[in-house]
Amino acid sequence: MNQKNYQKELEGILEGLPAGAPPRLFLHSCCAPCSSYCLEYLCKYFLITVFYYNPNISLEAEYQKRVAEQKRLIEAYNEEKKGYSISVIEGDYEPALFFEKVRGYESCKEGGERCFQCFELRLRRTAEEALKGGFDYFGTTLTISPLKNAAKINEIGLDVSKEIGVKWLPSDFKKKNGYKRSIELSAEYGLYRQDFCGCSFSKAEREAQKQCNNQLNER
Repeated sequence: MNQKNYQKELEGILEGLPAGAPPRLFLHSCCAPCSSYCLEYLCKYFLITVFYYNPNISLEAEYQKRVAEQKRLIEAYNEEKKGYSISVIEGDYEPALFFEKVRGYESCKEGGERCFQCFELRLRRTAEEALKGGFDYFGTTLTISPLKNAAKINEIGLDVSKEIGVKWLPSDFKKKNGYKRSIELSAEYGLYRQDFCGCSFSKAEREAQKQCNNQLNER
């Protein structure tokens, strides 16, 4: 079975958009670095409202640091008029909901079922808020990461879309050098680039990995 090409699906949607009448997109963002390319790319086609909803992030200081960088990047983009103006909404910081959602999956490795549960939590809230706000589409920046399963993210997004009743914007933003461009933009704007996904479990995995690498280097 051939895997779907979500980048081509996105391009097909963009090509079919009516000229001069940009639809409204409610875009979940995990962080400023990941959103950098996505916003640069999409703001020429959509009126974007970024939804910063990431209850998985631990600790609160880390959360606040990331959300501040997100707002700073959007402000810079708007000043430079890269495309249509971008708005941002900060969702509630609800770590208890994340831990409840992933209960029973704590021992899963990064990229496994625990992450899928986390994606579903964030995408469902995004779709619910998009419906309330009367948006044409909802989507996420998560697919830009080469460490995340774009097919699974799109599968979850489509399932939520059918249930909630808002159109899902398919994506695989790492394609067409998207991830490379995000690194370039992060350097250009001096963005804080975290070295773990966000949750306490990914942080522990990353710390263990660094410790292992340090021990190997000392030999």
